[in-house]
Amino acid sequence: MNIAVIGTGNMGRALAMGFASRYDGDIDISLYDVYEPSLRRAAELTGARACGSIEECVKDADYILIAVKPVNFDDTLKDVAGYMSGKAVILSIAAAVTTGRIAGIIGSDRAFVRIMPNTPAQVGCGVSAVCPVNLTEEQIATVHKLLSTCGEVIICDENTLDNIGCVSGTGPAYVMLFIEAMADAAVGLGIKRADALKIAAATVMGSGKLCLETGDNPAVLKDMVCSPGGTTIAGVKALEENGLRNSVIKAVDAAAERTKQMKSGK
Repeated sequence: MNIAVIGTGNMGRALAMGFASRYDGDIDISLYDVYEPSLRRAAELTGARACGSIEECVKDADYILIAVKPVNFDDTLKDVAGYMSGKAVILSIAAAVTTGRIAGIIGSDRAFVRIMPNTPAQVGCGVSAVCPVNLTEEQIATVHKLLSTCGEVIICDENTLDNIGCVSGTGPAYVMLFIEAMADAAVGLGIKRADALKIAAATVMGSGKLCLETGDNPAVLKDMVCSPGGTTIAGVKALEENGLRNSVIKAVDAAAERTKQMKSGK
């Protein structure tokens, strides 16, 4: 299977690294980016072939991942469409670029996929929402297998994809704020900064893994830590008093509103 990756910035490079290192099957990856230092770096990290043009990159590709900024997406897709084979499947990770917009460029009968990944894909622990259009069941299975190299995969419709993006796409920033605040508090207690960051980040990572692997409701897992009259319930009470839940909900709602604005061209 031949994969072309157009755009080797953070997300394009992260996904290509997952494909190259964790895909279970025969795969050949070609890369292209207008910024040569980024292209060379991605080729070094993935072992994939760096190409000198879009034509060279996509001409033999079965799947073409377009990982460029939304402002550059339309022109890039038009260039790709001029060279790709009739059976190639387009994979787009451009935020707020709708299926209608993609179909308007390559045709409503072509097979393509909207994907909303997130930055933890860089370490194989991401979430990718996937909206396939005109794909066969076999092609959907292949896309699922590809993206599973970078974390969890959710197959969904377009509206659900946008809503997932408001949680998983933006969520890493919220979690980083939480980790930073936890580390600052630890430093305030006299813990060294490097140790504080390690403790805070590992606590978040372990808690997420505990939730996923046990399948228990977060409320149940929270209650397991909250002994009557203990330190944890005192901390939880302080978080509730200062509006943690409401702040997180409002952040996701704000991201959803901005997504609507971007889709309408604002």
